[in-house]
Amino acid sequence: QVQLVESGGGLVQAGGSLRLSCAASGSIFSIPAMGWYRQAPGNQREMVATITSGFSTNYADSVKGRFAISRDNAKNTVYLQMNSLKPEDTAVYYCKVTYTSSRKWSPRPLEESWGQGTQVTVSS
Repeated sequence: QVQLVESGGGLVQAGGSLRLSCAASGSIFSIPAMGWYRQAPGNQREMVATITSGFSTNYADSVKGRFAISRDNAKNTVYLQMNSLKPEDTAVYYCKVTYTSSRKWSPRPLEESWGQGTQVTVSS
């Protein structure tokens, strides 16, 4: 029962930059991992970048060197800085958090919450 609010999507020309934000709220005890996923028309949803509570990151090969994921634990927020955007980056970007609920006792099971998605369109 954690809500995710995404922002930062939009239309940008190739080579431009966007910064996505995703803020989590609710009964959160911990957030072991946060990530960004994207889904283009006709495609399956794919992982773009993830970050753990220990700030370990993982990126899709297609975005390495261009995107950077970060998190602000005090704000329960994850960011995706997208630079050197390409038309093939066009997709709906979804935030996902893996969390444990403060309303459950230890050992708290891992749960997932998805954001509503934000459109990123990169024109050539």
